[in-house]
Amino acid sequence: MRILALTALAAFVLDQLSKYLVIHTMELARIRAIDVLPPVLNFRYGENRGINFGLFSDGSEASRWILILLALAICTGVLIWVRRQQPGPWALAGAGLLIGGALANVLDRVLYGYVLDFLNMSCCGIDNPFVFNLADVFIFAGAIGLVFLAPDPGSTRKKGQ
Repeated sequence: MRILALTALAAFVLDQLSKYLVIHTMELARIRAIDVLPPVLNFRYGENRGINFGLFSDGSEASRWILILLALAICTGVLIWVRRQQPGPWALAGAGLLIGGALANVLDRVLYGYVLDFLNMSCCGIDNPFVFNLADVFIFAGAIGLVFLAPDPGSTRKKGQ
C-alpha cells in the first residue's frame, strides 16, 4: 500500500504543480496558447466541465458534483479492490497513478468548477483539437496498468480447488 500512496501523491502533486506553472505562472489562462514544440507539443488553455473529450459537459452544478462523486467512488472501488486482491508492486503503482490523477481532477472541480487542461499534441498532419492534463495521462496509464499488471483472479486459488 505504500507504493500506491507514494505514486498517488506524486501523480497528484505533479499534476497540480504543472497546472499552476503553465496556467498561472506562464499566464496561459490570459494568453490562451503557447507553442512549445509545434505541432507535437503545444499549450492550449481549456476548461473541461465534463469527462474525456468534453462528454457530459452541460456545465450544471449537478453535473459537476455528480462527476466529483463518481471520481471519488471509483477511487474508493480501486482501493477496496487493491485491499482484497493484494496485487504486485506494478499494479499498485498503476492504482496509485489512477487515484492520484482522479483526485487532482476532483480538486480542480472543487476549486474552479471545471478541470483545467493545457496539453495539446498533434502529429503527422493531424490537427488534434483536444486538450488534456497530466492527471488525464496518469488516469489512463493507471487504468492500463491495472488491466495488464493485475494478477489473474484464478491464480490466487490454492492447489486442488
